[in-house]
Amino acid sequence: MNRNKNLVKKLFDLQLFTGGAAGTSITRDDASTLIPTQESNEIIQGVVEQSAVLQRGRRLPNMTAAQYKMPVLDMLPVAYFVNGEGGSAKKRLTNMAWDKKVIYAEEIAVIVPVSEAVLDDAAYDLWGEVKPRLIEAFGQKIDGAVLFGVEKPATWRDDVVTTAVKAGSIVTLGPDLYDSILGEKGVIAKVEESSYFVNGHMADITMRGKLRGLKDNTGQPVFRSDMQSGTTYTLDGSPMNFPRNGAFDRSKALMISGDFSQLAYSIRQDITFKLFDQGIVQDPATGEILYNLMQNDMVALRAVMRLGWEIPNPINAMVPDKTKRCPFAVLKAAEAGASTASYLTAPGQEPVTYTGADRYTAEQLSGMTIDSIKALAAVKGYVITKTVKAEIIAEFLEQQND
Repeated sequence: MNRNKNLVKKLFDLQLFTGGAAGTSITRDDASTLIPTQESNEIIQGVVEQSAVLQRGRRLPNMTAAQYKMPVLDMLPVAYFVNGEGGSAKKRLTNMAWDKKVIYAEEIAVIVPVSEAVLDDAAYDLWGEVKPRLIEAFGQKIDGAVLFGVEKPATWRDDVVTTAVKAGSIVTLGPDLYDSILGEKGVIAKVEESSYFVNGHMADITMRGKLRGLKDNTGQPVFRSDMQSGTTYTLDGSPMNFPRNGAFDRSKALMISGDFSQLAYSIRQDITFKLFDQGIVQDPATGEILYNLMQNDMVALRAVMRLGWEIPNPINAMVPDKTKRCPFAVLKAAEAGASTASYLTAPGQEPVTYTGADRYTAEQLSGMTIDSIKALAAVKGYVITKTVKAEIIAEFLEQQND
């Protein structure tokens, strides 16, 4: 009660000082006692749960300013053999250096205007329905910008996929899915070439089917111990995320693997949730007034979040060149129209070369071996579950015609 009285007095003194002139507004300090911090924290925690990037990445302490400077090791010390004794043995000098990487806090915001009449007549908690969708939208925007550069702010660094591609840390899905991921030239090996160990994966949801359909030489599923238990999606002991907020772009990457401790982010905690019953809402593009909350008997929910991120990628002894060092690697789909492999056929038949634009007939598939049909299906993204050749062909053609 006393706090509210103090606020009223402050506002009254402000009005006396300004003489009630037009354009006078209540500042953030004036209304600080009315800002609901509990709701703000609730939204931030919800966004972390909804965003694959914020779940898997390493959260730094909250930012206290618009920029967060992070010292990163940029030069390693070098040791030398002395080669001699006494006065002739001169010990050489070495040095270390650190670079500063800067995390820039950028704002994500949205306003949801609603008629007061709708709120009064609603038979359920309307804001309870709106807030989860806002949280999901925030998560989608963060994941899209960090992973693929979608609408990323100008101050933010290159996205994860672009960073990996520039470092040459990219693998095109071949006829053998296992080799493309876990083999000597697979995505995990690409990360290890930069002296990092993979501790997580993010993948398009279609990768679940590809992994379930992966079988060993005896025809047994690699990722399922039995048909009753749920499938645990891990690769080389590292967990997988399958973002379902619409941010994962399968045209750019089927899977991103890496050391996610190198994806560092910080939240600049600010007012993130507030309800207004006065003010105007303009079209950001044209400036046209869309709603006058007081005149239209409306209220508006405003959600705001500010955060930034970086990839520290400190120097290491194996790969001193930072342009060739990347803690992430990308598995991408084969490009349409590109020849990727020749598949074995039955004796007397010509080998069949797969191109992304090809379609196959039952007759062509019948002339191929079972292993070749399965390999071809893997490249095209089909899931083969059958074991009899005729059923395999039927399953292949069914997915081809979808």
